[in-house]
Amino acid sequence: MNLSFFIARRYFASKKSTNFINIISGISVIGVAVGTAALIIVLSVFNGFEGLVVSLYNSFDPNIKITAQQGKTFLPEQLPKSRILHIPGVRFYSETLEDNALLKYRDKQYIATIKGVDSVFTVMKPLQDQITDGEMLLQKGDTDFAVIGQGVRYFLSVNLDDLFSSISVFVPKRGRQMELNPEDAFIRKSIVPAGVFSIQQDFDSKYVLVPIRFARALYQYEKEVSAIEIGLSQDADMEVVQKEVEKLVGPGFVVQNRFQQHELLYKIMKSEKWAVFLILSFILLIATFNIVGSLTMLIIEKKKDIAILHALGADVPLVRRIFLLEGSLISLIGALAGLLAGFLICLLQQRFGIIKLQGSGSFVIDAYPVHMQGLDFVYVLVTVLFIGLLAAWLPAGQLTKKLLKGRINQ
Repeated sequence: MNLSFFIARRYFASKKSTNFINIISGISVIGVAVGTAALIIVLSVFNGFEGLVVSLYNSFDPNIKITAQQGKTFLPEQLPKSRILHIPGVRFYSETLEDNALLKYRDKQYIATIKGVDSVFTVMKPLQDQITDGEMLLQKGDTDFAVIGQGVRYFLSVNLDDLFSSISVFVPKRGRQMELNPEDAFIRKSIVPAGVFSIQQDFDSKYVLVPIRFARALYQYEKEVSAIEIGLSQDADMEVVQKEVEKLVGPGFVVQNRFQQHELLYKIMKSEKWAVFLILSFILLIATFNIVGSLTMLIIEKKKDIAILHALGADVPLVRRIFLLEGSLISLIGALAGLLAGFLICLLQQRFGIIKLQGSGSFVIDAYPVHMQGLDFVYVLVTVLFIGLLAAWLPAGQLTKKLLKGRINQ
């Protein structure tokens, strides 16, 4: 066994002559453990919220979205549909057309986005589990229906049971100047709401789903679309498929994956996670100052041992290494205890949802979501050991050197 490690382990495990040193060492271990557990728990909760947001957005957003580089619409014939469908992993190819419109229901008005979808969209994104009232019905024979977001319903006070009231949709006529009569400048169409969906506030207060034929008639288009939405199989590599699609469609189109469609949101979530990680690491750095105090008192107590070791031939690096390992042992034991505690707390939260969200009735979940990732445990362990090594360096490096110099001078 390495001599410096053997002595450091003996110093750590043995009872000190001054009981206060044992107390300080115990506090150091506990402080490191608590800080480590806090890091694991916070990072896992951030992972849980990130996974929840991704799942909510995925229930509405396509895996890959193709839009025009310039302009709002394009003809679907401009894209090689059959070749895209033959890319391994591609399952769905859906045409959509969306734009803003003014909605009027009885005496209420609201501006929302009318999204016209084809029959493939309802298979790619069934939304059955997100329907809170009514049914997922867009088309029945020659009759068109709308499925509206929960927020749109709230602002318009829509009553699905009222069969005599429909939603009036107003959009400006294309290619016309303002008429003398303002009403002549708008196209007006009516549609009956058949269902209400609830996914996430950004979607619920923005979208109204209608058949694409209704949207084309409303916006005065014949075949144009605003986007092509592509759905992938579960085992498909999204980045690989995206690159293949980009090659096929050329530079005139923008191809975005599900993360690029809300790039700012995901960047903010990632930056928040690591900002909290740095803040907690700084708090952990302050907590590890207990290690400085513990090692300083231990070195003072072991002055005679240091002198004996020096007399037996131990040089400064060996003595320094003993106390560096002593501080590293405190950090390692505290880190491992913290990792275990954090893992158990996260596991209990995953299984039983012990800590609830305040006002959880308004959320899609009732308890804090937790998702543990192996890399987080590695990052936290490395961070804690690095901070512990820094905290041990000052007393181990400076005090041992001064004590040995004092012995030599004597």
